[in-house]
Amino acid sequence: MWNEKSGSRDYQSSSSSISRSFFSHFCSSALRTKALPSPSEASVRAVNGDGLIRRLGLFDLILLGVGASIGAGIFVVTGTVARDAGPGVIFSFILAGASCFLNALCYAELASRFPAVVGGAYLYTYTAFNELTAFLVFAQLMIDYHIGAASIARSLASYAVAILELFPLFKDNIPNWIGHGTEDFLGAISINVLAPIILALLTIVLCRGVGESSVLNSVMTITKVVIVLFVILVGAFEVDVSNWSPFAPNGFKAVLTGATVVFFAYVGFDAVANSAEESKRPQRDLPLGIMGSLLICVALYIAVCLVITGMVPYLSLGEEAPLVEAFISKGLKYVSVLISIGAVAGLTTTLLVGLYVQSRLYLGLGRDGLLPSIFARVHPVRHTPVQSQVWVGIVASVLAGLFNVHVLSHILSVGSLTGYSVVAACVVTLRWKDKTASEVSKNWTSNWREGVLCLIIIACCGFAAGIVYRYSYSFIFLVVAVIVATFAAGSLYIRQVYVDPPGFSCPWVPIVPAICIFFNIFLFAQLHYEAWVRFVVLSILMVGIYAFYGQYHANPASSNETIIYHRVTAEETH
Repeated sequence: MWNEKSGSRDYQSSSSSISRSFFSHFCSSALRTKALPSPSEASVRAVNGDGLIRRLGLFDLILLGVGASIGAGIFVVTGTVARDAGPGVIFSFILAGASCFLNALCYAELASRFPAVVGGAYLYTYTAFNELTAFLVFAQLMIDYHIGAASIARSLASYAVAILELFPLFKDNIPNWIGHGTEDFLGAISINVLAPIILALLTIVLCRGVGESSVLNSVMTITKVVIVLFVILVGAFEVDVSNWSPFAPNGFKAVLTGATVVFFAYVGFDAVANSAEESKRPQRDLPLGIMGSLLICVALYIAVCLVITGMVPYLSLGEEAPLVEAFISKGLKYVSVLISIGAVAGLTTTLLVGLYVQSRLYLGLGRDGLLPSIFARVHPVRHTPVQSQVWVGIVASVLAGLFNVHVLSHILSVGSLTGYSVVAACVVTLRWKDKTASEVSKNWTSNWREGVLCLIIIACCGFAAGIVYRYSYSFIFLVVAVIVATFAAGSLYIRQVYVDPPGFSCPWVPIVPAICIFFNIFLFAQLHYEAWVRFVVLSILMVGIYAFYGQYHANPASSNETIIYHRVTAEETH
């Protein structure tokens, strides 16, 4: 009897010890960070003997950002939002563009400051905060990318079929299962054959090399921009300035609500940050590429808004294809064909860049051990992460070919808003202390926690303000949330010591990042409640994956080894 009780106590003690050991290892692993070497110390490392190739110049990077940001939405979202905001939709795009510009300033600083390796928001978070937070940011971004790529592929297939049906030979002769998708079965299953074919072709292009994919993106992006400029020019001669009155018929709230919608039209400039390892002069070109691409997108969106609201009264704008209908109403049917071609070009570049970014993120996590090492492999001849690229293509093809992923569109944008907010927070925390210093004093640790608490308060206030605005609660609550966030930002400004970083510097730190965090989380509160559920459920799931795989395989010091970079030769440029 005594032996049985003793054995039971020993078993319980052993189980308790194992649990404590597991939890202790989990905490120590989750809180690991990457070191941030100075530019002079940043070296390059060999990954299976081969690395990516530095081939992208400033012009390529700008086209990459424009290609990611401007899709078919420029011909649709401008008009649909104008139906509610009226001609004041121009200010909706200006407000959203200003907010994205502040986010772009944060991205530009980190892109200039970090060693030129893949990772983007994931890499910044790993360095500024910890391993687990970086893994969660990656997961949220990747779900957005996977679903978004599948959704864009289906839209592209539908547009391609629509263009073919303009010819009498194909009109009403193309089955729905080829491009438009079959009727939903069980609420979600919808067969589409053309979408996976398009994804396979783009995946092949991306696997062949960054040079080939960059050429395709450049050609399609230039085509798209030329068509947009032509549409603006033709439409400008049809503008009736009387249509701009009243300018904001539904008041400022409709304009602000419009800004929360069109904010996502600018999402994509951050793709430039993920091309760091393939940029010729990353410290100089990445900030210019990020800012330049965003400014071009802002200018194009505002010009299209001016044209569409000036051509016809805002109440006459259609729901599905407002720009097309506006030109048809003026007897300019040929422009609608150009718009369809522009939409195909826009969707192609958006999809191409999305697939490109996904593979580079998988490559970064594969190198760090948070994902299996197969994702870290780079082709010895093509200098592209072929395994990662093929995986990304397969996931998107399965989703696009079998499911009506458009029904999941309301849970998108979580990753973008999460990534933007964390990147803004990274700018603040990395200014507090040079991560290359050897020791962290207790006093600095205390100040760091206080600063992070202030950032969390700002985020919570942004969410609270968003809820108040969304459900039209008392204006007093909105004012209180803004005041509390202002005090938290003031505390960050007064109680922390900031160091100017090398390279491009985001102005007015911590005020600009604080505004970014507040507004990004404000927008997060405007998303469908299912998007909130997705955020929580995915975070819990990824914590579990990290606990049983990531913490045992991660190697944050891997980036500090040496990478072999391949510069393009003179012959390859011709």
